[in-house]
Amino acid sequence: MEIIVTNTSIIEAPCDTLIINLYEDLKKANKIISTLDQAFSGYLNTIISSQPNCSDFGETTIIYTLGAINAKHIILLGMGKKEDLTTTRIRSLTATALRAAKKIHSSSIALIPSDFITYTNDSQRIAQAIVEGTLLGTYQFNYYKTSKIIDSPIRDLVLIENDQNNTAALNKGIRTASIIGPSVNLVRDLVNHPSQYMTPTKMALHAQEIAIESNLELTILEKEDMKKEKMYALLSVSQGSVEPPKMIVLKYIGDLENKQITAFIGKGVTFDSGGISIKPSLNMGEMKDDMAGGAAVLGAMAAIGKLKPKINILAIIPCTENMPSGNAYKPGDIISSMSGKTIEIISTDAEGRLILVDAITYANKLGATQIIDIATLTGACVVALGNVASGLISNNAALCQQVLQASTDTGEKMWELPNYTEYKKDIKSNIADLKNSGGRMAGAITAGLFIGEFVENTPWVHIDIAGTATIEKEDGYNLKGATGVGTRTLIQLAQNMSQS
Repeated sequence: MEIIVTNTSIIEAPCDTLIINLYEDLKKANKIISTLDQAFSGYLNTIISSQPNCSDFGETTIIYTLGAINAKHIILLGMGKKEDLTTTRIRSLTATALRAAKKIHSSSIALIPSDFITYTNDSQRIAQAIVEGTLLGTYQFNYYKTSKIIDSPIRDLVLIENDQNNTAALNKGIRTASIIGPSVNLVRDLVNHPSQYMTPTKMALHAQEIAIESNLELTILEKEDMKKEKMYALLSVSQGSVEPPKMIVLKYIGDLENKQITAFIGKGVTFDSGGISIKPSLNMGEMKDDMAGGAAVLGAMAAIGKLKPKINILAIIPCTENMPSGNAYKPGDIISSMSGKTIEIISTDAEGRLILVDAITYANKLGATQIIDIATLTGACVVALGNVASGLISNNAALCQQVLQASTDTGEKMWELPNYTEYKKDIKSNIADLKNSGGRMAGAITAGLFIGEFVENTPWVHIDIAGTATIEKEDGYNLKGATGVGTRTLIQLAQNMSQS
């Protein structure tokens, strides 16, 4: 897709479809509508008056221009109230409009960025949101369809801007979004692939491609390397599968003078059967998404290597399957970890926290000064927060606030859960240092606090994306399937830290 900034008039805009914003409270005072209405001899306002709901948020009204202007169609895009407009809404509205345009086989589409401007939305943020909405909202996953759906690709996205002073800001936003959008869609691809393809080995191969394209340092720890490092928690989870585990380590050094290293750690369970504590068969196929945290870290690193923020980042992704077999670890087992702490296994379906704690210990060994882990960790988080928000647990208020700010900046909703000491009693074991499950009560919290027992004194934030990693139906810029959640927050966090 080519993204073009032009100062042409809306009457002569070089496109198949012209998208016009229609605000609930500004329909009569809309200068753009007035300009177009002259070309339509008053017909456009007649249509708007006869459609009282056309300015409602997300409504699309298609008008065939019949040669009145250069564009073949106009899409009136319902914006709701202008005072409610955020970059998240711009992203979602753009996605909605672009999908409507594709249905009428438009290959070139024009928008007017200046009509999105509010006191909180500047030209750069608007351009970034428009392009991200376009790239994310028109995503498709057709790898396994033998008969591809015939779908008109969008060839050109035209941004009409008559003030040349805004051109540089628009282009900066376009460049950023043109890096972030494909990185999120890469994450969606990784998660949407079936587990027969997306094995730990395949995750490592994708990491190699990302390292080359984004100029990152890459190390892959094999099973023998993990044994030398005494990563027995990760190895215990992997021992029930014929697929060998992999530990992916990516490094980005953007500030040689700074000794601070932020670790991004992502859970990479490429299929989670539950192990011996096997899950019900209904919907078990969805457990291919249990590597969504690891995929989010890979996507974030792909973008960070190209955006080049002034920050140092260490990415660690422990990858394995969790399968039942004669070799699998069992409930009641006592296992060790790289940290030396022992763990009583209550459930083999509480495996994500086991592989993460070895990755965290390894991050500490490599010099991480702060840690953010991201994982599809608990069904309890889905019960608590649904599919709207991801849950956070942290031992450091300042770092947690930075993550929450990045999530607010990107529109990826997150909510901090309490970390009261009283919850820790549920993960204490009578026969080992810890047990890997505190039961159903406060399950998302106790799972996070279990991980927290291994971070030592390092500032740390845990992000549970179990409810937000996938979606069941189309919603704004998210399509059914993988959402790529967390990727943009990690990228934004890196950019914010770079500027602070």
